[in-house]
Amino acid sequence: MQMAIDEARAGIAVGDGGPFGSVVVRNGKVVGRGHNRVLGNNDPTAHGEIEAIRDACRNLGTHDLSGCDIYTTGEPCHMCLCACMWANIRRIYYGCTIEDNAIIGFRDAKFNDLFEGRDRLGDFLTQTDRDACLALFNEYLSMPHDEY
Repeated sequence: MQMAIDEARAGIAVGDGGPFGSVVVRNGKVVGRGHNRVLGNNDPTAHGEIEAIRDACRNLGTHDLSGCDIYTTGEPCHMCLCACMWANIRRIYYGCTIEDNAIIGFRDAKFNDLFEGRDRLGDFLTQTDRDACLALFNEYLSMPHDEY
């Protein structure tokens, strides 16, 4: 998770977007990384998880990330959650919750309420290192940043 936090900080530092960083791991080795680039790329789909999935697929030369896990600083929105499923990610480890995302100005809860169903995913989603990710979110809140 620390690598995902570091990735998020790198993105914040250059103004790419919010405090969302992700790393894709296979057999204990990072095979992809990404951070939120919504503002940097003018692309509403350039979330950290999507960027990490794209990077992992390029690095591995495949569209199938079976056997990979993803670590991400915030609980994935539905777009990212579904992208992880399409990529055959084995498990998602996330730090901050959908509710935590709202505290820093993100509207994930709106879509979560609309689409529901996370309770049916069993252990596909596992929360870890929330305190470290909350510290990152608090850093982000204390900095000048664009809300979107």
